[in-house]
Amino acid sequence: MTAPLDPKLLAILVCPMTRTPLRHDAAAGELVSDTAGLAYPIRDGVPILLIEAARELPPA
Repeated sequence: MTAPLDPKLLAILVCPMTRTPLRHDAAAGELVSDTAGLAYPIRDGVPILLIEAARELPPA
């Protein structure tokens, strides 16, 4: 589990693929793009917003 992200930071971060807002999944330590079906990791408190670093989410 990671520390909560600053709400101001979360408000300006977007998915690099779709340019849509991200949601923080604190339990998984990821930023999730529901639109793209991708989860971007947060490493040492730093969001890694690279499409190559994201994992695909299973279909809903």
